[in-house]
Amino acid sequence: MSQDFEELCVNTIRFLSIDAIEKAASGHPGAPMGMAAMTYSLWQHFLKHNPTNPEWPDRDRFVLSAGHASMLLYSILHLTGYNITLDDIRQFRQWNSRAPGHPEYGITPGVETTTGPLGQGFANAVGMALAERHLAARYNEDGFEIVNHYTYCICSDGDLMEGVSAEAASLAGTLKLGKLICLYDANGISIEGSTDIAFDEDVGQRFRAYGWQVIGPVDGMSIAAVDEAITQAQSDTGRPNLIICKTTIGYGAPHKAGTAHAHGEPLGRDEAALTRQALGWEYTEPFSIPVDVLQHFRKATDNGRQLEMDWNNLFERYRMAHPLKAAKFEQALNGTLPEDWQDGLDNLFSPDMKPVATREASGIVLNALAAKIPALMGGSADLAPSTKTLIKDGGDFGAGNYGARNLHFGIREHAMGSIANGMALHGGIIPYTATFLVFYDYMRPPVRLAALSKIRNIFIFTHDSIGVGEDGPTHQPIEHVAGLRSVPDLTTFRPADATETAEVWKLALEKRDRPSAIVLTRQALPVFDRTKLAAAAGTRRGAYVLWQASSAPQLILLATGSEVHIAMEAAILLGEAGVATRVVSMPSWELFEAQDEDYRLSVLPPSIKNRISIEAGTTFGWCRYTGDSGINIGIDRFGASAPGKVLYEKLDITANRVVNEALQLLGMK
Repeated sequence: MSQDFEELCVNTIRFLSIDAIEKAASGHPGAPMGMAAMTYSLWQHFLKHNPTNPEWPDRDRFVLSAGHASMLLYSILHLTGYNITLDDIRQFRQWNSRAPGHPEYGITPGVETTTGPLGQGFANAVGMALAERHLAARYNEDGFEIVNHYTYCICSDGDLMEGVSAEAASLAGTLKLGKLICLYDANGISIEGSTDIAFDEDVGQRFRAYGWQVIGPVDGMSIAAVDEAITQAQSDTGRPNLIICKTTIGYGAPHKAGTAHAHGEPLGRDEAALTRQALGWEYTEPFSIPVDVLQHFRKATDNGRQLEMDWNNLFERYRMAHPLKAAKFEQALNGTLPEDWQDGLDNLFSPDMKPVATREASGIVLNALAAKIPALMGGSADLAPSTKTLIKDGGDFGAGNYGARNLHFGIREHAMGSIANGMALHGGIIPYTATFLVFYDYMRPPVRLAALSKIRNIFIFTHDSIGVGEDGPTHQPIEHVAGLRSVPDLTTFRPADATETAEVWKLALEKRDRPSAIVLTRQALPVFDRTKLAAAAGTRRGAYVLWQASSAPQLILLATGSEVHIAMEAAILLGEAGVATRVVSMPSWELFEAQDEDYRLSVLPPSIKNRISIEAGTTFGWCRYTGDSGINIGIDRFGASAPGKVLYEKLDITANRVVNEALQLLGMK
C-alpha cells in the first residue's frame, strides 16, 4: 500500500472529525487530528475485531481514555463498518445521538467503556487486561487458547496527570499485565497551554519505575514508526507497555496546530478551509469519504468475520474436548448465574447465634456464593481482614497465579473502582470491591461511571457509622450514605442484620444492569428472630413492615442498618407507654421507590402521619418519608473519637431519645 494512499486514509479520519465538530459547533478537533495516524496504524494493522459483532468475546479491547477525542473513535468505527452511520456522525453531540460528546458504553456499537473524566479509561483498560489474564488462566487448555487478546488504550497528557492513572499503572506493573499496550499521545498541550506549566516530568522514567516496558518517544505522526513500536510491544508479554507517541495537536491547521486553540473548540470555517488546503484534502463537501478509502477500511468487516469464524471453530473443538469448562465459560460470558447459586443462603444465620456484624455476615455470604459462582472475584483496598472480603482458598491474584480470585488493590481506592469497572465491562467476571465507607470519597468517580454505564459491579463499604468508634471523625462516615443514594441508577443497601445481608447479596447479583453499594457495620448486631417478625425477603422491596403492635399503629419508626435495632427497642418501650407502633426496615430507598404505589402506601399509609426516622448519619433526605410533621433522628455534625457505644449515647442515637421524641410528637409529653 502506498504511503500517499495511507495518508489519504488518515486524512479521511481527520476530516470526518473536523466536519462533525464544525457542524455541532462544539467539540475537540485537535486530538483527533493529531492522533489519526497512530489510530490508523493500530486499527488497520493490529486490532483483532469484528465490526459486525462488537461483542465477540475474544476481540481485542480498545479504550480511548482521552474521551474528548470521541470523534476520532466514531470516525474509525464508521469507516471500518460498525453500526454507526454518517447520519449518526452528523448528529454528533445532539439529543439522542449515537455519537455523544464523550464515548458512552451502551450507546455506540464498538465503544467498550464510558470515558469522560480523564484517567478513568486508562484504569478501565488495566481492568480489562486483568480480566483477560484471569479468564485465560482459568479456561485455556493446551491447544485451546480461547482467551487470547490484547487491551489497547490511547491516553493523553491529561490522563497521565490524573492520580487514578498513576494508581492503576503501578498495580498493572506489579501484576505484570503484559497484554496491555497503551499509546500515549504526548502532544504537550492542554486547555491552559503548554503542559510544561504543570507537567514536565519524565513520564517514561516514571512508567519504567512502575515496571512497564517504555517504547519511544516515537513519531506518532508516522504510521511506520507506530507499527514498529506496537510490534515491539507485542513481543514483551511480561510487562505492560507504554508507547510514547510525539504528535502535533490540530495537525494541519495553519494557525492552530500545536496550540491550545486546537484543543476544545471547533477550528472555524476559515481555519477548516485552510486545513483542507494544507493537507491537500480536495473534498470541499463536508463528510466526504473517498470510495477507495471506504473500501479499504471496510475490509475490516470481512477480516473480522473470518477471525470470529476461526475462533468459533476453535471453541467448538474446545467444547467437545472440555464440555464442563466450556459450559462454565459461556455462563460467565453471558453473565448468568448457576441454577443452584442461592442454595443454602437462607440457612446461614439464625436468631440463636451470637450477634454478628453485617460485615462478618457479608463475608460468610460471599464465600457461600463464591463456591457456586466461579465468575465472582474481587478484593479490597488493603482492608480485606476488616472488610471480610477474602474468598477462602481463592488464592492471591498475581503474576504466575492469574487464575486466583482474591485481588489485592493496595491502598488505591480510586483505581480499585475503575479497574473493577473495566473487569465488568470486559465480561466473564462479576467484580466486587471493598473499603471503609468513609473512603467512598476516594472512589466516587468510578461508582458514578458504573451507574452511568449500567454495569454489574458490587461496591462493598464497611465501618458504616459512628460505630467505628475510637478512630474518630476522620473515619466516621456521616454524609456518605446520602451521597450514594444521590447517584442515579445505583442501588444502595444498608441491611439491618445478617439475614437482610444475605438478601442484599442476592439482589446485587441479580441486578445485571446496574451496580450496587452494600453498606455494612463494624459493630455486632443481633440476628432478628424471623419467626416473630416479617421475613427478610421483604428486603427485596426496599422497605417493609418488620413489626407492628397488634392494635392500629399511631406511629411509624423508619430505620436502616444498625438503627433498626434501636427502632425495635424503642417500639417495645413505646408499647409499654401505650403507644402502638409500626417498625419499618428500609434497607434500600431505590428499591422502595421502584415499587408500585399500592405497596408503598401499604408500608407508609398516609393516615399515619406521626413518623420518625433513625439513621446514624446525616438526616438529609429523610423528610421525603417522614413529611413536614415528622422527626428525623441522625447526625448532622462530624463524629468524635470514643468507643462506639459512647458515641451513640453522646450523640443521642438511642431508643430513649426515640421514645421521648415520639411522646412529644403525639402530644403525650
